[in-house]
Amino acid sequence: MRISIGERVLLTGLPAAASTGLVAQTQSAPGRFVDVAVTYAAERTQIAPGNCGCFWLQGGGADAAFTFWKGFGVAASLTGDRASNYFDGFDVNKIAYLGGPHYAYTFWRSPAQPRLQIFGEALFGGVRAFDGAFPSRAGITASANSFTLQTGGGINLFLSRRIALRVLQADYVRTQLPNDYSKSQNDLRLAFGVNYHFSSASAGR
Repeated sequence: MRISIGERVLLTGLPAAASTGLVAQTQSAPGRFVDVAVTYAAERTQIAPGNCGCFWLQGGGADAAFTFWKGFGVAASLTGDRASNYFDGFDVNKIAYLGGPHYAYTFWRSPAQPRLQIFGEALFGGVRAFDGAFPSRAGITASANSFTLQTGGGINLFLSRRIALRVLQADYVRTQLPNDYSKSQNDLRLAFGVNYHFSSASAGR
């Protein structure tokens, strides 16, 4: 079958054009970006491991993540939760402040329009619980402080270049608040909310 000169030019040019478009898309995709999210959260916890007495803390949080190199970056989180009448008329409030490494992978509709972002992180910090009942050497106290660890990840679904829904975030949360048992809690935290995405163009994703 004979191929005309025009057809040869077209067949030769299409792969080149496709390659050029792919390179342009990769080069113009943001490599550094900031995500700020506001979420509602529910955290399943227990009075002590092995003695379920399970209940749900409810509250929310504000998260910020700075991604600066090939998806890697750092994140910080401030969360607040509350449970009413969790044990014999006692309530409890909890505030946690955390920071640590963060990784995000972004799928793109176009070089300037993200489609979906999947992220994971491991955060470390402190937690303060108050208006509760915590055992101590002096008896029962209303507040306590401890180390906390939160590790997990989530999914951001973009509605526009800037705005995304935090469809789901699931984390394992460990605290070491006094409880007269093992002095530790191992919780499941689920969060949903809105994410604001700000990016700057760079030479790679």
